[in-house]
Amino acid sequence: MKPTEADSQVGGVDWSSSNAAATDLSRMDRYRDLYQERVYKPALVAWSDWRTRFGLLIVGFYVVIALIAALGLYPSPETNQAPRYLLPLENMNYVLGTTATGTDLLALLVHATPEMMLMITSGAIWATGVAVVLGTVAGFKGGTTDRVLMAIADFVMAIPGLPLIMILAIAFTPENPLVLGVLITLNYWAGLGRSIRSQVLTIREQNYVEASRTMGTPTHRIIRKDIIPNLMPYVTVNFVTAARYVIFASVGLYFLGVLPIGAENWGITMYLAYSTAGALYTIEAAHWLIAPMLAILFLSLGLILLGQGMDRVFNPRVRTRLAGESESTAGSEEEDSNASTEIL
Repeated sequence: MKPTEADSQVGGVDWSSSNAAATDLSRMDRYRDLYQERVYKPALVAWSDWRTRFGLLIVGFYVVIALIAALGLYPSPETNQAPRYLLPLENMNYVLGTTATGTDLLALLVHATPEMMLMITSGAIWATGVAVVLGTVAGFKGGTTDRVLMAIADFVMAIPGLPLIMILAIAFTPENPLVLGVLITLNYWAGLGRSIRSQVLTIREQNYVEASRTMGTPTHRIIRKDIIPNLMPYVTVNFVTAARYVIFASVGLYFLGVLPIGAENWGITMYLAYSTAGALYTIEAAHWLIAPMLAILFLSLGLILLGQGMDRVFNPRVRTRLAGESESTAGSEEEDSNASTEIL
């Protein structure tokens, strides 16, 4: 039996409209709280740390360079596009100089950036993701699950990483940067997974985790709400470490000629500078070797600074404390402003 209009209006008040308004208000409150916790407070903490600002600036610069290359907004490197062995700033059309084949060195670095960024991203996500999943499950469940997963991790750790990568690269000659990133970090996750398991063994003994288990909270919810947030500072630092490992390993393997050299890469550029121009012994070709080294150095520095800053962002205690201090400061400034206005 449907309620009549008279039933919904008792005492001259439209209760159905009031309930709808209350529901909308509570939904808005939830959205506001979600924005405060997920967006505002993390952004506030990140902006308060100079390391995060500089790290974002450096990594963002490389992302912009990658987009410029991917969209074709900068000329592609070609042989005989300029005089050979131009020094940096000798010709402003080729700011970083040219190589032994007359190729624009800046074009080489720019067009190597997209594949490098894709490789870094895929490798770091693979290594960190597998380590977090297996390490968290092993540490939280314990028993047979823990023994089996850690036995797998121990077996993977026992495999020499560099020879494995070299054999797989020679056997399959992958050219997709996403596949190369996973290949380079194929067994990198094992050691990180063991470290995360040790962290989880400590966290699962905390009182709030025990309380959740006592109340019958599902395992997946405990891991998602109680375990993972406390692991995030540690995971963030190791994500950056895995990304830097991909950079150095890929450049080294390209330099050695193990990975396919069908595309531009900083390691290939360094190899050609060393093998064809004697950049280690000739000052005229030194810029050919130094430029990609600086590109690697600054990207690694940006990732380190960003990782150190994000450590504070993912720490819930630091985020709450700094956000509260910022809000109180903003409130005091607003009160001072209002008092000045009243005086005037």
